[in-house]
Amino acid sequence: KTQQYVSQIMDELYLNTPAGLCGNEDCGQMSAWYVFSAMGFYPVNPVSGEYEIGKPKFKKVELQLANGKVFTVVAKNLDKENRYIRAVKLNGKDYHQSFITHGQILSGATLELEMCNDSGHIWY
Repeated sequence: KTQQYVSQIMDELYLNTPAGLCGNEDCGQMSAWYVFSAMGFYPVNPVSGEYEIGKPKFKKVELQLANGKVFTVVAKNLDKENRYIRAVKLNGKDYHQSFITHGQILSGATLELEMCNDSGHIWY
């Protein structure tokens, strides 16, 4: 259900208007969460180095990292109705964790998300 609610929060509570953020902006933390979530992953606990995987807003995102590597997120079948993840691949291999790590990002990996509209087909 988290994928459903995160998608709903991003669609309904973050708008491109002067009052586009709900509640207290908290010194940029809510905006930072939105930017991460729009890429398809977001930090849950900054100490753990883990980022929960979720529905991205973009079909493809490339992060040019300071170490010269690139971290890429590709979302297949992405549209408003397809808010659930059916399958995940990391560097072309099936992936069955609900999170990625900071180390995986820094290594310059490719995260592929296959989206669907049925919560009964969630991958992990």
